[in-house]
Amino acid sequence: MAPQGSRAELEFGGPLGAAALMLLLPATMFHLLLVARSGPARLLGPPPYLPELEELWSPWALLLCLTWLGLQAALYLLPARKVAEGQELKDKSRLRYPINDVGGSTGSLHTPPPSTPSIATTLCTREVAGVTLRKLKCLTNGSGQGFQALVLTALLVGLGVSAGLPLSALPEMLLPLAFAATLTAFIFSLLLYLKALVAPASALAPGGNSGNPIYDFFLGRELNPRICSFDFKYFCELRPGLIGWVLINLALLMQEAELRGSPSLAMWLVNGFQLLYVGDALWHEEAVLTTMDIIHDGFGFMLAFGDLAWVPFTYSLQAQFLLYHPEPLGLPLASVICLINAVGYYIFRGANSQKNTFRKNPSDPRVADLETISTATGRRLLVSGWWGMVRHPNYLGDLIMALAWSLPCGVSHLLPYFYLLYFTALLVHREARDEQQCLQKYGLAWHAYCRRVPYRIVPYIY
Repeated sequence: MAPQGSRAELEFGGPLGAAALMLLLPATMFHLLLVARSGPARLLGPPPYLPELEELWSPWALLLCLTWLGLQAALYLLPARKVAEGQELKDKSRLRYPINDVGGSTGSLHTPPPSTPSIATTLCTREVAGVTLRKLKCLTNGSGQGFQALVLTALLVGLGVSAGLPLSALPEMLLPLAFAATLTAFIFSLLLYLKALVAPASALAPGGNSGNPIYDFFLGRELNPRICSFDFKYFCELRPGLIGWVLINLALLMQEAELRGSPSLAMWLVNGFQLLYVGDALWHEEAVLTTMDIIHDGFGFMLAFGDLAWVPFTYSLQAQFLLYHPEPLGLPLASVICLINAVGYYIFRGANSQKNTFRKNPSDPRVADLETISTATGRRLLVSGWWGMVRHPNYLGDLIMALAWSLPCGVSHLLPYFYLLYFTALLVHREARDEQQCLQKYGLAWHAYCRRVPYRIVPYIY
């Protein structure tokens, strides 16, 4: 255990806040699942009913959940011809990760609770618990892993459907599947906590080593729990939850086709937008190695539940809503919504690509003319281009895309906009954490940066 003085400040309200979130997050997820299928579909009202245990518990749902995890684990273990070294750890070692082979891989993903990278540090090194975290080093070249898993999963699902797999029946199992995923996350988190009790001090996370079992169980004691080369956090971050989200969306689309003869235009848009988002995350999966989730947060219930349950069953809320509350959508309005999503994606991808290009090679012609501010650490902060517009332009792109995902559901209900509201609160909170860390790291240079770039996420507003 780390000395008391080296422990990070407690977040989320400490042990009491962590205990409350372990109850509130699953309760919120089940509330959304229940109200999405109800007639009123009121986000702020009570659920239509409280399900009995018999409705939640299903051995078949648990078996299906574990089978899905096993399939994604098998795809993760396929031989990778490109490996990235992660950030330098306390003991000066670096972990190796199978990644997707993309020239100049860039970008980041919101996955909530999965995190996006800290934004303004454009050479992208970060200090955590006094350890310098250096940029990635790609070792070999070859085929992809994350995106490859998405493609192979799609092929397997396609073969299964052609052979009679009743994928359209999946929406009827969402409640027991969500219960099974939550149960799996709790048990998995307990095993991770027990494993961390015998982990060396150098393997512990800065924030999950408080000495309080509830808080450490929630936040995660061990930074990168592994068995041999299988990294549990890296695997869960981008594989079962994100690909499961796309699969649930597809199942909802197929059930709508069975009910109404064909999928609605609104359902097509939601599926397409979110597939693009997930595909982008997996195509640029190397970027996750510099996110807060990987380099700072331990792997405990917060990330395990977020990756395995919250993401697939909450992020598919718009498609769930459209199945039970069809929304007519004309081509003119659909075109406007597509344009909004395209603008959001353009900002999101452009900002991340610019940051990553500058991080890898500041002399690259694409970024060599960008204006910077020097810092006492020897690193520079971008104050032009995307990063001169606002301090977190990729957050802005994320929020614009979140709006586009909700608009196909119409404006008669608040429920489909839950993701936008939740994600706004999440990014504002995360932005505040980034600001504090950068202020501590860069001091006067950060004040100068803030004067040059006064707006945090939305130009002229915030």
